[in-house]
Amino acid sequence: MRSNRAALRASVSLAATLPLLTGALALGIPAAHAADQGRDTLAGTKPAWATARADRGAAADSARVSARVYLAGRDAAGLAAHAKAVSDPGSASYGKYLSADRAQARFGATKAQVAAVRSWLRSAGLKVTGVTQHYVAVTGEVAAAEKAFGTQLHNYTKGTKTYRAPTATASVPDGLKGAVLTVTGLDNAPHLASHQDQLPPPETVFRNAGPFSTYHGSKVATTLPDAYGTKIPYAVQGYTGKQLRAAYGAGKRTGKGVRIAITDAYASPTIAYDAGTYAKRNGDAAWKSGQLRQVLPAQYTRTEECGAAGWYGEETLDVEAVHAVAPGAQVTYVGAASCYDEDLLDSLSKIVDNHLADLVSNSWGETEDAQTPDLAAAYDQVFQFGAVEGIGFYYSSGDDGDEVASSGTKQVDIPASSAWVTAVGGTSLAVGKGDKYLWETGWGTEKAVLSADGRSWTDFPGAFNSGAGGGTSRTVAEPYWQKSVVPDALAKANSAGGNRVVPDIAAIADPNTGFLVGQTQTMPDGTTQAYDEYRLGGTSLAAPVIAAVQALAQEARGGKPLGFANPAIYARYGSKAYHDITDNPTGSGLAVARVDYVNGYDATGGLTTSVRTLGKDSSLKAVKGYDDVTGVGTPAGGYVESYRRR
Repeated sequence: MRSNRAALRASVSLAATLPLLTGALALGIPAAHAADQGRDTLAGTKPAWATARADRGAAADSARVSARVYLAGRDAAGLAAHAKAVSDPGSASYGKYLSADRAQARFGATKAQVAAVRSWLRSAGLKVTGVTQHYVAVTGEVAAAEKAFGTQLHNYTKGTKTYRAPTATASVPDGLKGAVLTVTGLDNAPHLASHQDQLPPPETVFRNAGPFSTYHGSKVATTLPDAYGTKIPYAVQGYTGKQLRAAYGAGKRTGKGVRIAITDAYASPTIAYDAGTYAKRNGDAAWKSGQLRQVLPAQYTRTEECGAAGWYGEETLDVEAVHAVAPGAQVTYVGAASCYDEDLLDSLSKIVDNHLADLVSNSWGETEDAQTPDLAAAYDQVFQFGAVEGIGFYYSSGDDGDEVASSGTKQVDIPASSAWVTAVGGTSLAVGKGDKYLWETGWGTEKAVLSADGRSWTDFPGAFNSGAGGGTSRTVAEPYWQKSVVPDALAKANSAGGNRVVPDIAAIADPNTGFLVGQTQTMPDGTTQAYDEYRLGGTSLAAPVIAAVQALAQEARGGKPLGFANPAIYARYGSKAYHDITDNPTGSGLAVARVDYVNGYDATGGLTTSVRTLGKDSSLKAVKGYDDVTGVGTPAGGYVESYRRR
């Protein structure tokens, strides 16, 4: 969860440092393969951390390898070109989407390609354990994998641990040129151990302490010290759907007839009860029979390693936020078997292969330096198939600002930085009396605690606490739809040729101006479970809110899918469709007061009081025009209806 309560995204396994990529792979097109003594190389399959200095010798021939050979399909370049054409409002092919079956028939792997790949893998001594439209899964000994992929596998130190990786870029026989997109699993950092654990119960209850504001400024902290020369309001108890719909111009739209999918790892065992109870308590439309459904794997794995129970709150937030903003939309939750890439990719593929939805909200990912080119290619292929079918993917941009505080390196998050998804940044939102939109800042929080004597804020405004992710990618080339909008100072920050900048659009994310969530949790006694409500935020909130707003826009368009929406989103840049967000919308510093339980659920452990400054996002700045905190801005009153077919 991208919030200051839990950091679920950190569990996603993305193994190696990603070197700078340019050209085809950076745009999600399979890497150019170079012929090498009858072999066709697969760029990006040797991780950057597998250096000569870190080499600790050959892996044992009998050690086991589990890998996936992703299939390039019959026309990889054509897939990318078609995805662009149907997504570009200026193209004659705009909106002329293919069905899942037609997309697979036109761009998917042929039976002959699959048969050839299987035959090659088996001839090398590997066992085929699974075949899908997208990949062939194999297991076998190191010696067989080395034979198949034309490289040795050695052990390398990475940090304090040792992992296996190829000594050179993997390759395939020249006869398979064009059939193989990439291979994953030759390196095993981190180790992909699987279990068959049952899902654990919900985590220990989390509650917010009061006092609260019911809307921004409704309750002022008159007994606390000033901040920025004035008394400040208490944080809201948590906005509800009615307030968010008013802020983002929902009007009478409900998203009726639109299908939204949500992906996360695992699945909350109480989601139906929680979502229904929350809607009833907070004035949202009641869920209709069959309106919420789950598509789940046969079994879950790595539950302890991934912190399975922590993902329940993520699903709950996503489901309740989508329904609050688009109460008429159909919602399908597609849970992954674990928080690892292979399982998350499988969930995305289920949506695309079966066209389960037109909009997909995703609140997970990792820092860009933890991505590998092989996985980037696999993700982008799924996103491209989605685009040709009219499916749009929305990804939260991250909760640690420029990531320097958490990783030591200024960078963006993935998959949000893919050129084939919509990256959703975050804001601090002020909704006033009568559900009136007041203002937004870029989400960036500095925190200072109340002094012992209660007369001042210690070291005000305090240290950076959290903020919306954003910045310039080092690996993805600048897409055409950003070229006339994103300032060169951002686009060319890492290379003269220009790179993808994140985010694209934004919505409420700041936990201090967050959303009220209802969830069944484990009470402090460790045994009792009960429904409770608390305020939550992060770009994990922004992503489902924007997906829901897009559902309203799709309804306004007569139900015609928006598909990969970035070209259309950027085409509206500078218009009244957006709130242009800055860090200082009122001309003076902004902050709220928060009182929290020290133990997270009641006053027995004491209380802590803090001031949370708004609009201070690490090195990132929300300024007039496009910026790397809020992108083109947030949806204004005219956004949804700007899609209305005339």
